[in-house]
Amino acid sequence: MGDLDRIRWQCRRGLLELDLVLNRFIEAELESLSPGQLGVFKEFLAENDTSLLAWVMGQEEPPAQYEALVRQLQQR
Repeated sequence: MGDLDRIRWQCRRGLLELDLVLNRFIEAELESLSPGQLGVFKEFLAENDTSLLAWVMGQEEPPAQYEALVRQLQQR
């Protein structure tokens, strides 16, 4: 399994809303992410689902290292 395939697999979460947001993002953006952006995305996926959903839905402020990524996710 390649690195991008692992990331696609990690985007399958336990929350439908989060699955939808992440899958839209990876379909549109994954192949064009720079190595640095890809690293941040991998770190982001290591966070718990509840935090990810709260950040993406704008209910909580994300940590500084994820702010740009969360903005990209919200645009999808």
